[in-house]
Amino acid sequence: MHIEKQDRESGQFANLITVRSLSKSYTNGGTRIDVLTDLDFDLSIGESVAIVGASGIGKSTLLHIVGTLDRPDSGELLFQGDDVFSYDDLKLARFRNKSVGFVFQFHHLLPEFSAVENAMMPALISGTSKQKAIQAAEEILVRVGLKDRLHYRVGKLSGGEQQRVALARALVLKPVILLADEPTGNLDKSNSEHVHSLLMELNQEFSMTLVVVTHNSELASFMSRRVTIVDGRLTPVAESV
Repeated sequence: MHIEKQDRESGQFANLITVRSLSKSYTNGGTRIDVLTDLDFDLSIGESVAIVGASGIGKSTLLHIVGTLDRPDSGELLFQGDDVFSYDDLKLARFRNKSVGFVFQFHHLLPEFSAVENAMMPALISGTSKQKAIQAAEEILVRVGLKDRLHYRVGKLSGGEQQRVALARALVLKPVILLADEPTGNLDKSNSEHVHSLLMELNQEFSMTLVVVTHNSELASFMSRRVTIVDGRLTPVAESV
């Protein structure tokens, strides 16, 4: 399922993700809350999409389902025509490890480990040799501007540097899609702008599909498409908004 960079650039697979009739609900105190309702969604290879809107409308829920961290109640989620939720748990975990990168508002790094040690972990989990995992981690850390911080413990890095380590960790296996949930929510303006620029550069450089949940209007404005969730379904956001 992992797509090599040259395949993405060739446009052989125009549609990466197809979501049809996706529904998800939760029960709170005996009351059913419908979050997503018969939602349809298509993502193309190399596309960048911002999911915006008020808290509680289902943005993160949708992101987690697209990333296979959560399962829908009903509906289809196809990656290049493959129904990934038909996989058993082990196969689904392998798919997620190799094909999907995640960046969250809280970076979830191990503070006593170095930048390289944190960034290399997905590669080690995938079965990559330690030497190749270190090499891949160092290359992506240099790319995100941390050449002089490779062996610093993460706990000694600034907030902006820590989020760049988290971005490097998400990209170390060159996933076909990067999902980011409020990636600049805890950063100041300067660091937010740096992460914004990196996300857009890497989206183009790796022909990587990018989906970002954000309240940051500046970050959303960089994306090729902006959508929100109304009554459980996706709807485009007007350009003037």
